[in-house]
Amino acid sequence: MNRKEFEKIIREKIFLFDGATGTMLQNKPFEKDLPPEMININHPDWLQEIAKLYIDAGCEAIETNTFGASSIKLKEHGLEDDAYKINFEGIKALKEIANGKALIAASIGPTGKLMYPIGELKFDDAVETFKNQIKACTDAGADIIIIETMAEPSELKAAVIAAKEVTEKPIIATMTFQTNLRTLVGVTPEVAAVIVDALDVSALGANCSLGPDGMVEIAKRMSLISKTPLIFQPNAGLPELIDGKTVFPASPSDMAEGAKKLVSAGANIIGGCCGTTPSHLIEMKKAVKNLKPINKKEKKGLIVSGRTSFHCIGEGHPFTVIGERINPTRRRILSEKILSGDFSLVREDALKQVKAGASILDINMGIPGADEAELVSRAVYEVQSVTDVPIMIDSSNPDAIEAGLKAFSGKPIINSVSGEEVKLTTILPLAKKYGAAILALAVNEEGVPEKAEEKFEIIKEIVKRAEAEGIRKDDIIADCVVSTVAAQPECALETLRAVEMVKKDLQIPTILGVSNVSHGLPSRNSVNSTFLIMAIAKGLDAAIINPLDLRIQEALKTTSLLTGRDKGAVQYINFVKSTNLELTQGIGKEEKKSATSSTVKKEAATLQEKIEKAVIEGDKDSIIPLVEEALASGMDSLDISNQYLIPALEKVGEAFRDNTMFLPQVLMSAEVIEKAFKRIKQDMKKTADSTGKKILMATVEGDVHDIGKNIVTTLLQNHGFNVIDIGKNVPCEKILEEAKKNNVDMIGLSALMTTTVMQMEKVINALREKNLNIPVAVGGAVVTQTFADKIGASLYAKDALEAVKKVKDFFKIE
Repeated sequence: MNRKEFEKIIREKIFLFDGATGTMLQNKPFEKDLPPEMININHPDWLQEIAKLYIDAGCEAIETNTFGASSIKLKEHGLEDDAYKINFEGIKALKEIANGKALIAASIGPTGKLMYPIGELKFDDAVETFKNQIKACTDAGADIIIIETMAEPSELKAAVIAAKEVTEKPIIATMTFQTNLRTLVGVTPEVAAVIVDALDVSALGANCSLGPDGMVEIAKRMSLISKTPLIFQPNAGLPELIDGKTVFPASPSDMAEGAKKLVSAGANIIGGCCGTTPSHLIEMKKAVKNLKPINKKEKKGLIVSGRTSFHCIGEGHPFTVIGERINPTRRRILSEKILSGDFSLVREDALKQVKAGASILDINMGIPGADEAELVSRAVYEVQSVTDVPIMIDSSNPDAIEAGLKAFSGKPIINSVSGEEVKLTTILPLAKKYGAAILALAVNEEGVPEKAEEKFEIIKEIVKRAEAEGIRKDDIIADCVVSTVAAQPECALETLRAVEMVKKDLQIPTILGVSNVSHGLPSRNSVNSTFLIMAIAKGLDAAIINPLDLRIQEALKTTSLLTGRDKGAVQYINFVKSTNLELTQGIGKEEKKSATSSTVKKEAATLQEKIEKAVIEGDKDSIIPLVEEALASGMDSLDISNQYLIPALEKVGEAFRDNTMFLPQVLMSAEVIEKAFKRIKQDMKKTADSTGKKILMATVEGDVHDIGKNIVTTLLQNHGFNVIDIGKNVPCEKILEEAKKNNVDMIGLSALMTTTVMQMEKVINALREKNLNIPVAVGGAVVTQTFADKIGASLYAKDALEAVKKVKDFFKIE
């Protein structure tokens, strides 16, 4: 079945995927020291037996036992060279039993590694890894590629791109969400829909995560955004531990009721994840037998996103400000710093512009003679580390554009695609491949046209070519290009006419680089702000401007209010408050004229504030000079740690708990702290270099997931604990041996899988049997406070920052 045929089916009927192969394998006597994917080679008959049960239950697609069969995952067992065979045999076994009665969906899971720069996995390496795995699956005859249980958008993008380079078969992509309805790195259902929708897959959605009720809420939120068919595969409820066994509480009738709700919320495909069995699928099949996918309201408008937030541009939405300041052109100091590898001003400009009202940031790294691709990549990483607004990658260099696209986790805009043939043939394919929107620029081989009609025709041709490339019209914004009125007096009015034509006839959003109009003139702010007022009145949707310019901001906010784009005067009132403008009987009196002092919060003044700012913003460039300054002032190393560094990290923890910071930012802050600690430890006395407490960390036997444990380890070290990390898949005997040998004060255990969580109780019981009075802390995705209490753990933490707080409280450390 080809992609077109599959998509026709899922738009016309509710399609049924299978349930949890892992749940069905739990009682099989497979070798615990091998990854479950080795069952493909050692026990294919088990998989065929399970597949037959699901086919008999009415499932139309069966997933393969290849979820963790990437070479990166298999390397943990020394099996990376067997990756092709393991994947091939996994498909082959199910193809034989399905025999045309069901489609075979190759399951592609995450690598288990964090993507660069949070982790070490580079984008290109991820693509290559997934390509090799998916090729084995397609060579064996997989009908569908399902990329699932992803938490990080960049890794999902890499997997989708890899799949498209290997096959034209249907591709499905799903993410997994926590109980706060965000992924591990903070992605919301809406943002996931924006990013994956742009990658042009056959279906997108969520799996695992939650039970049917929680998944319904995710479905509703994705349905508001996605133009792509939706798939949802909930767990059979959230797992509970009863009499030492993992139990998923949702009954077949519960899952059947959930299936109906998912269809009502917009699902085209349903199935099950952890805990779902053929019994569940039989009832789910009955429940949706006579249902059809709902007719979703057609969604229009350009939507872009960062990693955790999204932004809409166009008719019916507030005017969009795109910050222009991350651009070294005519900014000598910024240019020099960038070339020296110092991106502190880039981060600073990003933060200032967002605080001043920019919803999107334009990133330009055009420095003559420099490696633009490398600079764009670094700039994107840096901007992404301090703020989460969408970005605009501003370059005419295809290599630099692609570097930026690889570095950005969200859905960006490419600035720009002109009507020049070379740009159309090189940049449009990049936008399609990486799921980016484009800025269509009214320029061609002959330059910038003077007349509105000529500008319109260029934009129209770009739209036509983009749609032919597979880029949706809703992912295009038009720049009708204004030239300086100093040289072309009529250009401003012609540009505004072109804006009206594009809005009326092409019905796509419009944007302008406003400051071009005043080039070569005195008092440029006056010209820019007046032109902006005129453009908004003609329907302009967005502008690339300096948001720190108070006059521009006044023009923007008042015009948006008067043209009806600022509903309830929210933006205008907030602007007045933030700029200290007093209103007296309806007349505004400007108290402050300085844009930098009025639109941006007060800069950090004291050394403590500067260090706190560096930690919170993940500023690795500034932290060492600040620590050196503190040491030079006579501060003791321990005082720097206790008075400056630890309180700053605690503020990061508070922000994480409040959902105002997310895991990537937390890890960047942790890196800053680690860098600072390495420096101050050089001056610390040996007796004062830690809390004096020694903690052993391990992921329990049978579990090869260690991302969470590694995060806890890093943060505990940063808080002064001596941490001994003995890795993952660690047997009980080894944990006890290392605990005794190192005379530790606490053992920290992690487990992500319901099949391995009981190893925690085994360790605690073994400690008691050997009369080892060592407290045990537990955590992990499937661990709960109730479970921790039941097995006799000393403490439980739901996340890394809570773990640090509870460990400090346990040892009565301030």
